Amino acid sequence: MDHGNLFTEVIPNLLIKNISKTIKESKAIKIYIGNIMTKPGETDDFSLSDHIKAIYEHANNKIIDYCIYDTGEVVPEYVRRYNKDGADLVEQDVQKVRELGIKVIPKDFACIENDAIRHNPISVADSIIELICEDLKFKDMQNNPKYVRMNTRLKENNEKRKEQAKEKNKIKKKQNKINKKARRMDDRRKSKFSSKYNERIKSIKTSEEKRQENIRKIEEDDD
Repeated sequence: MDHGNLFTEVIPNLLIKNISKTIKESKAIKIYIGNIMTKPGETDDFSLSDHIKAIYEHANNKIIDYCIYDTGEVVPEYVRRYNKDGADLVEQDVQKVRELGIKVIPKDFACIENDAIRHNPISVADSIIELICEDLKFKDMQNNPKYVRMNTRLKENNEKRKEQAKEKNKIKKKQNKINKKARRMDDRRKSKFSSKYNERIKSIKTSEEKRQENIRKIEEDDD
């Protein structure tokens, strides 16, 4: 099931005649990918369980077996940008989702794409594949061609992610070195400026003290 806008992208598909009934009766695994952010004017203050209850209400059926929800930490800077437009992080009220008879699976799949908070498509796909592979294992179907293909893909993607993580760490370390060098140079500039500035302040202060002392002497002589 898609993780798009609830009332304008997900639910309209369920209003088509017999769609929700067909989904309910299907032997396929029914998975709901939880939204990361609320939609202003559409799902204000909606929690994860509120999204699912709305789906059930419009589908007239309990059509979800699993719910995969995000546990990743979104950079506060981006959340604040969404807050300005009236959106916020979806509350992950997992216990209430369990009470609906749904199995919950936590995953870190939030990412930033073009300055927007999005689901990482590869992480979402892999999460679904993992779930299907586990189901096939449970049915003792490890030799099933479908299982072999998906399991191979998972391993390949895991290796790719490891390589990507290594590359990101290299870039991060390189950037940290650049930032550290820039801070040191900035500190030196500030130190030189501060030194000259302090000397100037001290000079002005000394001159003012001398001026005040001269004024006192003149006043004493006049007396």
